[in-house]
Order: sequence, then structure tokens, then C-alpha cells
Amino acid sequence: MIRAGENILLTLWVGGSWFSGYVVAPLLFQMLDKKTAGMVAGQVFTVTSYIGIVCVGFLLLSLLVDASASRLKNFRVWMLAVILLFIIIGQFVLSPMMVELKQAGLSNSIEVAGKFATLHGISSSLFLVNSILGLMLVIFGLRQIRPISSEG
Repeated sequence: MIRAGENILLTLWVGGSWFSGYVVAPLLFQMLDKKTAGMVAGQVFTVTSYIGIVCVGFLLLSLLVDASASRLKNFRVWMLAVILLFIIIGQFVLSPMMVELKQAGLSNSIEVAGKFATLHGISSSLFLVNSILGLMLVIFGLRQIRPISSEG
């Protein structure tokens, strides 16, 4: 039952991240003006980040609590830790800085626009790495498959 719950959390986070980042955001920028699309995409990514923090946090906790896993040698634990760290950096460090720059007025200053572009690039890179790591967890599974032992 625990593995089913883990699979649901992993599917919810990875599916939501891929959908919001690679379907919703591009559609918003294709259909709406840049300012509105940016505001809506920002809210979508905020919701996705909070879902990620909850899902990845529970998944990481589940692997850390599992007594049968050699926790710190398990690459899945490290992947989840990196994913969680990148989500937190994106949501609580980069996003507030980008909001502040938007409020300062991106079109008013080349310097402000440049800083925003740099932060957006870092944020996009973290999102891409998380997307790939999440997909790897889907492919390889959260837990190592143990062979069935044949006794006797």
C-alpha cells in the first residue's frame, strides 16, 4: 500500500511539472499577451512548486524512514534531495527576486531586464534538471526492485 501511495505522489508531481512547464506555460505565452501570460504562468508554477514540495518531501521522508534501504547510498534519496532543494530555491529564492524585478519595471531598464533574464534562465535550468530527474525516478522506480528469493 505504501508503494502505491508513493507512485501516486510521484505521478502527481512529475506529471504536473511536465504538464505545467511544457504544455501550459508555452500555451499561455502563445495565446495571451506577455504580461498576462507571465502572471498566470507564475501562479501555475507556484502551485506546482507547492505540490512538488509536499509530494517530494513525503517521498524523501518515506525512503529515509525505510529501514531496509541503505539511505545515504541510495541514489534515489539523493535525487529526491536535489529535486526538493531545487524546488525550494526556485520558489523561495529565485521567484521572489523575479517578482521584485517585475515590479521595478522590466521595460524601464536594460539592467533590470538583464537581471530578470538571468534569474529566469537559472530558474528554467533548475526546472529542466528537476524534470529530467523526476522522469528518471518514474523510469527506474522509487525503490530498487529486489529479486524474489527461492528458498528450498
